[in-house]
This record gives sequence, structure tokens and C-alpha cells, in this order.
Amino acid sequence: MDLAPDAFARECASRVVLDRIGDRWTVLVVAALKDGRLRFSQLRNRIEGVTPKVLTQTLRALERDGVLTREVFAEVPPRVEYELTELGRNLLTPIEAIRVWAEQHAATIVENRASFDA
Repeated sequence: MDLAPDAFARECASRVVLDRIGDRWTVLVVAALKDGRLRFSQLRNRIEGVTPKVLTQTLRALERDGVLTREVFAEVPPRVEYELTELGRNLLTPIEAIRVWAEQHAATIVENRASFDA
């Protein structure tokens, strides 16, 4: 008997998905790709503070999950571009909502933390 997905259940596969989309680098990569294809260096420049190693790991994980595609062009030096898949584009709405919410409420949260810690 198949049970309906339930993220509160320990064994539910949706928890793996929540781990992926709850990662800040995932949120930023998906948001950065909303307007179309970007090269690795463009992504690295757009997402300040991400190391090449972490960006590579994030991109590989998102490619594995089917959220983006990686296309290698036979040039010297090789050119690699990343683009959201249909699944990735479908993820844009909640990702953008979270990003916008974070930007709108960051100052309040920083103030709340300072008050709490005082």
C-alpha cells in the first residue's frame, strides 16, 4: 500500500527534496538562472561569496536532481553553460518568493537577533 507523501514522516522522500531546496546555494543558483543560460564564471560572479568548489557541488547536485542542465561546448577553452529544466523553472516561483521574503525581512530579523542576544 502506497502512502501519500508526508514531509513530516521520517522516511518520506520529500525530505531529500527539502534538504536540496533549503540550501542557500541552491536558492541562489536557481534564482540566478531565472533569466536563462549562464556560464560557470557568470554564476560565480553573480553569487557573491560562493567558492568554486561549493558552486561545482551545488551545480552537480542540481543536475543530478534534474533541476538544471549542463551543456559543454567543444571549444578551446571548453565552454560550459547551465540552464534550468522545466522542473527547475517550476521551482522558480517558490524560490523567488523565499528570496524576496528574505530581502524584505532581513533588517527586522537582524534587529530581532540583536535584541534577543542583548
